[in-house]
Amino acid sequence: MNLKNPVIRLPPERIPTHWINLAPYLGYKLPLISPKSLKPSGPEEALMIFPKGIVMQEMNFEDKEIEIPKDLREAFFYANRPSPLHRAYRLEKHLGIEGDDIKIYYKNESVTPTGSHKVNTALAQAFYAKEQGIKSLATETGAGQWGSALSYACALVGIECRVYMVRASYQQKPYRGILMRTYGATVMESPSEKTEIGKKFLAEDPDHPGSLGLAISEAVEDTVVNNDTTRYSLGSVINSVLLHQTIIGQEAKMQMEMAGDYPDVVIGCHGGGSNFAGLAFPFMVDKIEGAKPDLEIMAVEPKACPSLSKGLYAFDYGDTGHMAPIAKMYTLGSEFIPHPIHAGGLRYHGASMLTSMAKDKGFLDSSIHFQTEVIEAGITFAETEGFPPAPETNHAICEAIKQAKEAKEAGEKKVILFNCSGHGFFDLSAYQAYLDGDLVDFEYPQDKIEEAESKLPQIEGF
Repeated sequence: MNLKNPVIRLPPERIPTHWINLAPYLGYKLPLISPKSLKPSGPEEALMIFPKGIVMQEMNFEDKEIEIPKDLREAFFYANRPSPLHRAYRLEKHLGIEGDDIKIYYKNESVTPTGSHKVNTALAQAFYAKEQGIKSLATETGAGQWGSALSYACALVGIECRVYMVRASYQQKPYRGILMRTYGATVMESPSEKTEIGKKFLAEDPDHPGSLGLAISEAVEDTVVNNDTTRYSLGSVINSVLLHQTIIGQEAKMQMEMAGDYPDVVIGCHGGGSNFAGLAFPFMVDKIEGAKPDLEIMAVEPKACPSLSKGLYAFDYGDTGHMAPIAKMYTLGSEFIPHPIHAGGLRYHGASMLTSMAKDKGFLDSSIHFQTEVIEAGITFAETEGFPPAPETNHAICEAIKQAKEAKEAGEKKVILFNCSGHGFFDLSAYQAYLDGDLVDFEYPQDKIEEAESKLPQIEGF
């Protein structure tokens, strides 16, 4: 057999020394808004919710690079960073694009201890919490990738972790909850009886499927009630989380250079924005600065929850219970409860503030796919590249396959790079539903957008 080496690796000493802060590149200086006063909130209010180190990074709009502490870089090494970059030769062959006219690469974040990119920010947030003397972190999780990562990180640094897991995903993916508990975390099915907001929604609907927005509300309430020992930890959306994830794209740029390539299109699935931004932002800097003006950057969403593709760009609540800060983002409305699709990590009503501004300024595009077609793409990937990806990741794979086919039909040359944000070993119920013919497609009801617009908070001065 004449096998080509599909894996491009970096030595440990090339783990990035700094994170990339996209805010100054975009000119982003928008404040977070207090849900109580509807006015800009200063650091004092944020410090009641988040660890101090996270707040300082969240409000840093000037520094284009922020140093990664040495101890944290060592923790990244033990979490299997740098992660490998793969050339998808077998997938290319399956698509009939063998050769070098159309190339498909993917950054493989599934190799972390908990199987996804989420460890990159979980370790950072746990590190800063421990440094401050915080005893526990409260958080939400959709599909469970984030809850697993934070549970792992908290176990590593020696603090407690409480996770509110969206009910639909809690029931679809029970082994994610078991993994979190194995790391010592306490896991609640959201909406839960542990918080007042959870009790409210359960009283209205005992069969409520939950949502990321609602789980966020529960975790924030937990933080407020137990504020002497607890801070809140968020796995996506906010600037500091996207900052931490930029080690993905920085590594990928070095690896693409080793391969002698630069992508024509960079693709990531998009829910809140963490894995998408992690890969895309370091490349987006080249687009913003004019070095690569033709670079295409694509955020891929489920048709059931297309915040970037069909949402409003406006100030909105970050959670369903209106306890978390208000931010300007693409939103489907904080009260929107998406259908319980298997890509639970993409069931968020809004998009990150930085990703939203980048979309508004024309630095990225978005696309949408049904869950049947994305699971089908995941099966194709598993058959060719050797492992089943997470349903969220399958959105990026589906778009990569689509772009490769279109380039082939048009006779174009194209280098495609996507983020394989996590494996799907805990998500086999999605594959089972597809294989048994039971997987149902859902589409966002566009008439909901007028209802969402009528309920936006009225923020003056911006």
